[in-house]
Amino acid sequence: MKNIFLIVALLYSSTHVVAQNYKLDFKVEGLADTTVYLGNYFGESTYLKDTAQVNSNGEFTFDGNKELESGMYFLVLNKTRLFDFLVDKNKHFKITTSTEDYIYNLNVEGDISNKLFIDDMIFNAERNKEASPFVQVVQDSLSTEQEVKEAKAALDKINDKVLAHQDKIIKEHPDLLISKIFLANRRADIPDTPEDEDPTEFGYQYLKKNYWNNFNLGDPAMLRLGRPIYKEKVENYFNRLIIPQPDSIIKQVNLLAKEAKVTQDTYKYFIWTVTLLYQNPTIMGLDRVFVEMIDTYFESGEMDFWANSQLKKNLKERADQLRLSLIGNKAANMVMMDKDKQMKSLYAIPNKYTVIYFFDPDCGHCKKETPVLADFYSSTKYDVEVFAVSADTSIVKMENYINKMGMKWITVNGPRTATGSYHDSYDANTTPTIYVLDEKKKIIAKKIPAARLEDFLTQYEKFHVESENEQ
Repeated sequence: MKNIFLIVALLYSSTHVVAQNYKLDFKVEGLADTTVYLGNYFGESTYLKDTAQVNSNGEFTFDGNKELESGMYFLVLNKTRLFDFLVDKNKHFKITTSTEDYIYNLNVEGDISNKLFIDDMIFNAERNKEASPFVQVVQDSLSTEQEVKEAKAALDKINDKVLAHQDKIIKEHPDLLISKIFLANRRADIPDTPEDEDPTEFGYQYLKKNYWNNFNLGDPAMLRLGRPIYKEKVENYFNRLIIPQPDSIIKQVNLLAKEAKVTQDTYKYFIWTVTLLYQNPTIMGLDRVFVEMIDTYFESGEMDFWANSQLKKNLKERADQLRLSLIGNKAANMVMMDKDKQMKSLYAIPNKYTVIYFFDPDCGHCKKETPVLADFYSSTKYDVEVFAVSADTSIVKMENYINKMGMKWITVNGPRTATGSYHDSYDANTTPTIYVLDEKKKIIAKKIPAARLEDFLTQYEKFHVESENEQ
């Protein structure tokens, strides 16, 4: 009977050891009888992953039966991050250090990834000391041109040492996380331009083609680093290397989404990063990308594995608000009351171009923008009418504003409407907001400053004349 019990105990013990997916032992000299935390990075955020009690000898352990994701972690004491370390292929190792200097006293047993990571931290600290006097020379406005030149040459040599140090690690340990981090931070070296090609175009095409060579969009470890490299890489790619046209961007998003779909974490992070990037784009017309993202990845149910119903509802409401006022769409009609209590229709305007101007009489920015629009209106060479929509309910306040600003165009009161709230059809949550329509009331520009209207119409007409001539 005792033998049977012993066998069962051994089986249980064996199963328990196998199930222990991570065991991180620490000893910190100078630390005793306190609580420490295991923290991890994720994108731009940090999270607490585990808790441990420090004994009187400074020893403590983080262990668990769940998977510990690869990435960069840190030790936390009293809400202070003490030092970073890596969790890579090996999830069982020991780190020792001292409170006298957490970094310089770091030592690891049983893990090559952290051995290399710690060595690299110390190596970089020494290189930073070496570079410091040369950096001061470069930044000093009193340095001579020759001194700056020599300082930059010295810094280049130090940088070469860093790259050589990294290259050695990458060559000897290509599959380790530290090598992936080194490569992810590197910029592509553009080769010499062939004689028969334009250097700018060649460089652009080379960077675009090779941008993702050293970065795996499907590797979740790239989400858990001390700097949000994943987000930076994605945003940099779309901001610098993709033509700022909705169709070009959407095509690239769909291609790269397939690469990111290897894991749920990378998939959701990639999609969310792109979605936020185009939620309020700085380039006119790219809000169409946001609408496409919501339709393709959220409304379709593709992101249901993490996006809850409230988030999807909020995203859909915003997409629907943008959807009707995208460039290329026909603007929704507005029939509203003017100061004489007459209903004025946007669609009744016969001019070649219509500028819709959403404003508020109490808006400080509007008080600056309205005179600029008035100057444009009185001096433009184009056939333009302005349909100004006051966001305030007061007709009296609107009339006073018209008189004060000398507004000679059509001005109506937004809330006094026969066609419903303009917020349902136009993205005009803030004032001032300007839209430009052509003769068919198609939206050709939106959220453009009044000061740019003349130049915009000049370029727009030039483009259309050239297009018609080509046809």
